[in-house]
Amino acid sequence: MAESTTDKIKFRILKAIDISGFTLFDPIVRLMFGEEPNKQLERITKFIIVPILFVLLCVGVWFWMGPRHKTKSGEVPTPDVVWSSVKINDTIAEREKIKADDFLASGKDRAERLAEVQAEYSMLEGDVTEARVAVEVAEKEKAAKQKGLIDPLQENYNTKRADIRSEAKARSAMITDLAAQVAQGSASREDLLNALREDKLKGDEEKETLKLLKAEIDEVRSEKYAPLQAARAKFDSYSDRLLFLNTRLEFLEKRNLATKLDEANGQLDGYLAAFDEAPDGKAVLALAKKAVRAEDSIERLAGQNYASSVTIYTQIYRSLFTVFVGFFMAAAVAIPVGILCGLNPIFMAAMTPIISVFKPVSPVVWLLIFQIVVGAFFPDPENHPLFNFLGAIPFVKDLQVNPALVFSACTVAMCAVWPSLVNTALGVASIDKDHLNVARVLRLGFWDRLVKIVIPSALPLVFAGLRISLGVGWMVLIAAEALSSSDGLGKFVWDEYQNGSSLTFANIIMVCFVVGIIGFFLDRMMIVFQRLVSFDGAPSAV
Repeated sequence: MAESTTDKIKFRILKAIDISGFTLFDPIVRLMFGEEPNKQLERITKFIIVPILFVLLCVGVWFWMGPRHKTKSGEVPTPDVVWSSVKINDTIAEREKIKADDFLASGKDRAERLAEVQAEYSMLEGDVTEARVAVEVAEKEKAAKQKGLIDPLQENYNTKRADIRSEAKARSAMITDLAAQVAQGSASREDLLNALREDKLKGDEEKETLKLLKAEIDEVRSEKYAPLQAARAKFDSYSDRLLFLNTRLEFLEKRNLATKLDEANGQLDGYLAAFDEAPDGKAVLALAKKAVRAEDSIERLAGQNYASSVTIYTQIYRSLFTVFVGFFMAAAVAIPVGILCGLNPIFMAAMTPIISVFKPVSPVVWLLIFQIVVGAFFPDPENHPLFNFLGAIPFVKDLQVNPALVFSACTVAMCAVWPSLVNTALGVASIDKDHLNVARVLRLGFWDRLVKIVIPSALPLVFAGLRISLGVGWMVLIAAEALSSSDGLGKFVWDEYQNGSSLTFANIIMVCFVVGIIGFFLDRMMIVFQRLVSFDGAPSAV
């Protein structure tokens, strides 16, 4: 019986899910097509709903524990704070793009942008003033509320401290008198020592009592006042927007490229027009020199680009570029060497000590070695042919490839080469001997055997090794970028750790998720390739 169109669609979707490794969605698709609803609902409950509930539980614990765990950087940022960090970084990237467009705007487009920004700026100035007044009102309300709570506590603290001082003074006088009695022989030395010990214990108790009372006052004083927080957030938002608009006005007026070119061209025209009025050859020569300098200035301005700040998206782009450069370098070495190891036991025996010794070496060590060894090839990076060539390639030139990126890529390659090499060697060595015997019967040459039998048969394990290598390379890259100061997510994290801003901790946690999500999709990508070259229908590991 021929398959229906619905069945064909279902099996195509299921096959796509299987190839991508997202077998999690298998029961959902089957349920949508009405296949064994009870069984699919049971699988959805076990493998989708339960994990989702567990994740929500973890998020809830994070929300609860964050404000209660104090660190040197303050409270642990809760998920909403981390999400705010994501939005802030996205806003920064978006604003950099707007400023770049403002810098290059000219003619009617520039005039329209300028009018729009000026109108919004005028409206926002009033909003900022209102928000500032609201903050002042909320601060007064908070101060009045705190005063009503703190005054009784402060009075209690002052009274207790006065009593403690009085008692301490009385004990001190008693001990002084007891010491005099010991000197006269009317009291024992042990009595004096016991009195001093009791005084110390009593003093410690009194200090602890005052400390607790003081902590109670500080807790009230540091308690957050929601209306004030909301007013400050609104004021900060308006102020930040106003500052951004002010920057846009600068890029549309004084720092605009078209404006600069118009000014430079006008200056050049003035010099050229003054030639006819020059009284002598000396004046003509001076004007000619000024005109030439003006022409040079115009030429430099015409090739000028907006110097954009490095945003989180630029860091991600650069990290991905670096990891793939290192990954392809590792694959270019690992696959040929692995094939030779799998085909020739003697070569494998020779390579085994190399693999065993260098595979466990830390990426930090490799980075330092590459900085010394590879760095010798770039004595003058700014004029090196390699960087000049890469600087002329579209999309790559924006990354500003430098020696630090090369060191990071080499470190990734060195750490990622071993899984691919070992798996390739295993895949080649595991080829069914019958396949090789058939090749001999057919009298296939070495290259024919390699291309038609060896490589196709070993591909599943080769891609399994490449998948592991890419994962290792992505993990290694972050540390390499941080240590080599190569722009990327690693350097972004290190800079955040060093600057100690209010969003430092949240940005670091944000990058943790970014790295994990990108790593997840890189792994899924390699699973797709692995499944496409697998001929036995075996599922990929999770």
